[in-house]
Amino acid sequence: MVVDDERDHADGIAEALDKLGANAIAVYSGKDALEIIHDQQVDVVVTDLKLDNDIDGLTILQEAKKYNDKTEVILITAYATIDTCKEAIRRGAFDYLVKPIDIDQLRTLVQQASRKVSTAYYRGSQKFKRDREYFEFEGVRGKSPVVQGIFEVLRRVAPTNISVLIEGQSGTGKELLAKAIHNNSQRWDKPFKPINCAGLTETLLESELFGHTKGAFTGATTDRKGLFEIADKGTLFLDEIGDMPPNMQAKLLRVIEDGIVIPVGSNRPIVVDVRIISATNHDLTELIEEKKFRQDLYFRIKGVNVSLPALRERAEDIPEFVRYFLKEAVAETGSKVSGVTEAAMTILTNYEWPGNIRQLRNAIRTMVVMSDRQELDVQDIPPEIHRIRQLAAGPRPQGVSLNELEKQAIAETLAKTKGNREKTAKILGIGERTLYRKIKEYKL
Repeated sequence: MVVDDERDHADGIAEALDKLGANAIAVYSGKDALEIIHDQQVDVVVTDLKLDNDIDGLTILQEAKKYNDKTEVILITAYATIDTCKEAIRRGAFDYLVKPIDIDQLRTLVQQASRKVSTAYYRGSQKFKRDREYFEFEGVRGKSPVVQGIFEVLRRVAPTNISVLIEGQSGTGKELLAKAIHNNSQRWDKPFKPINCAGLTETLLESELFGHTKGAFTGATTDRKGLFEIADKGTLFLDEIGDMPPNMQAKLLRVIEDGIVIPVGSNRPIVVDVRIISATNHDLTELIEEKKFRQDLYFRIKGVNVSLPALRERAEDIPEFVRYFLKEAVAETGSKVSGVTEAAMTILTNYEWPGNIRQLRNAIRTMVVMSDRQELDVQDIPPEIHRIRQLAAGPRPQGVSLNELEKQAIAETLAKTKGNREKTAKILGIGERTLYRKIKEYKL
């Protein structure tokens, strides 16, 4: 809704916004505007601050927010009333523009306000409430108590600007978790930029983070923006921060504290607003004791600390990951595989997964590609995961028979299941009758 007591102005703005598909209407008095606000759903209001009656733009703002707090209001003003508009923004206005109006700028503001309104309605919907069960984490799954505890912490943290430190072994999904935090934050529509701090020289890492000017060093043929500048108003994910060179740690600390970056080879300071999420597979407290990581930087990045458990510590989540990665692989490859047999799922659930979620994802993808079955079965499981197939396919110690290795596998699995023969048979991928016969044969 466009509100202006000068009809030509109101009609012109409404027509310009209609070309965006905005379904804009022009209203020529504050009184009529309030009637529409009270009777209809209005997503965005563009209103002149000064109107030719007792109802001004601030009143329209107040009433619009009162009747629907999701409605966004953009004010149009003359130079003399800019301070009033700034006060209006503190009261909830989306933004303001100064006359004469730049129509392209107004279109951009309306588009931004519309996206914000759409997000607000989605976040109040039943679909959003259902999605919240998994905290809207694409690829991050888990019903286990430890993971649900992490999700509960991050539900509170995500909407804030507080820094987050994620600890966990390689392959546990730290970057997925970081991206999910970003997607659930107020910065969701701004850039999310990851960088792996391991394996980069100090010069290269400094250039990647802060940018450089042409000629700053050999190979710098053009000016280049750094990730801090690119991620302005968004989120920067510093993966494997424990491997960052000491001198870079000091430079990073200064940027985090001051909010200012200076590109390599430049004296020009650039103000940035970036949320920091860090991740490491090291114990940073040990690195601090070894003088390999700065304690002051640790306290700046550790606003909230979460530790992702290894996959073997949350085995109850494995079936859900299997189904998710199966669906993902089928969509990617066009395979006809539709599920996983109970026996195969039991083996996958009981495997240790030293490579964690990343290893499981790759294993499922390989199984889908190589299988001709409707359902993935024991025979599709890679030998390094299936214990008996591994023993049968791999080299045997000299002088040790295959029967001895089979006996060892059965004995180890029985011990792991505390003598539960049904579970043991499923893990080994053999029938219970066969297991009973083997137990008797090997006198186990």
